[in-house]
Amino acid sequence: MPGGEAFIDSSVVLYLLSGDDVKASRVEQLLLRPAVVSVQVLNEIAAVTLRKHALSPAEAREFLAGIRECCLTRPITVETHDRGLDIVARYGFSLYDSMIVASALEHGCRALYSEDLQHGQVIDKRLKVVNPFAE
Repeated sequence: MPGGEAFIDSSVVLYLLSGDDVKASRVEQLLLRPAVVSVQVLNEIAAVTLRKHALSPAEAREFLAGIRECCLTRPITVETHDRGLDIVARYGFSLYDSMIVASALEHGCRALYSEDLQHGQVIDKRLKVVNPFAE
């Protein structure tokens, strides 16, 4: 399974199901490179695919299996949780965004592909937020 220096947020991955061919194509390009997701990202994707996209559990599992084949999947630990709370306090991000940031930092990623944070922001002097759809 590949490893990587980029962490991909659920909001980006979900464009694969959006009907937006341009953004879906961009996500496919990102998934061709080594990347990391956390179990939190998989859970968020599962929730949206089941609720919003009305996939069956089997279809959601198949979609997630494809993501897991492309990305190194990392667990959420108590240390990730504690670091995420530190990020909430330091940067004022939402709890869930902070857990994503904590996971990306914990796994040595240099880029975080997300639409949910400020494009170009650098966190802890080493993790750059990249909106893959920014012009």
